[in-house]
Amino acid sequence: MSVLRSGSPHRPARSLATVAGILLTLVSLLLGLPGTAGAAAVKRAPEPTHPGQDWAGSQIARHEGTAAGGAPPAAALASVEGVDVSSHNGNVAWSTLWNSGVRFAYVKATESTSYTNPYFAQQYNGSYNAGMIRGAYHFATPNTSSGAAQAKYFADHGGGWSKDGKTLPGALDMEYNPYGATCYGLSAAGLVNWMKDWFATYKARTGRDAVLYTSTSWWKQCTGNSAAFGAVNPLWIPRYGSSAGELPAGWGFHTIWQYTSTGPTVGDHNRFNGSMDRLRALANG
Repeated sequence: MSVLRSGSPHRPARSLATVAGILLTLVSLLLGLPGTAGAAAVKRAPEPTHPGQDWAGSQIARHEGTAAGGAPPAAALASVEGVDVSSHNGNVAWSTLWNSGVRFAYVKATESTSYTNPYFAQQYNGSYNAGMIRGAYHFATPNTSSGAAQAKYFADHGGGWSKDGKTLPGALDMEYNPYGATCYGLSAAGLVNWMKDWFATYKARTGRDAVLYTSTSWWKQCTGNSAAFGAVNPLWIPRYGSSAGELPAGWGFHTIWQYTSTGPTVGDHNRFNGSMDRLRALANG
């Protein structure tokens, strides 16, 4: 006949407690793993605090300087004059620009997922009503939210596209961080993947491959001079001098050249690298 030893009745209770402790530890570990249902949110930078001061080239001029006097180069035989604007320009005198020969415009629509240009309607619709081909651009802040989130926000707040012969594909502005670390605290691979996410999401929403605005110096420093986009995304390059200069890896030619930040009426002036027919073709897709 078996004999119960002292403490034997309590062993099952201790075993259950042990098992419960192990399970609790495993759950805690799982909750700390990326990609699990209870994972902590990815740490993001705060939303932009002065988006009205961030426009295409605002940080290029600050970090790379401008050509002495900002004098525009001689016009090429096959080129079209354009401008880009944002909220810092306020209400734009589009008829003045049209009369001076400007035929296309890019307008800042958004930044991150929290800002929309308060002058967007006057600038985007005003350029169209003056007869120009116009498009919208997004100022990227890759450390505040994902590429997909920012592409969706852009497409929903002015960055859409329609085949009307007067709307350019959206543009992604990648330049020096106005709020801190030059490359937004991301590795070269991290930035490239962020842009791939943005471009893929934008194309899924609009059917168009977006234009990329960036400088060769920033591109080399922050992406390792990636050649991942040159075969697909038209290049809009800022360089304030007598030529567009060296291009980032992957591009054999530029599509748009922002050649000055001190031009008449609005400051930023551009040249489309081709004839008006080619500009219409870019608009039509």
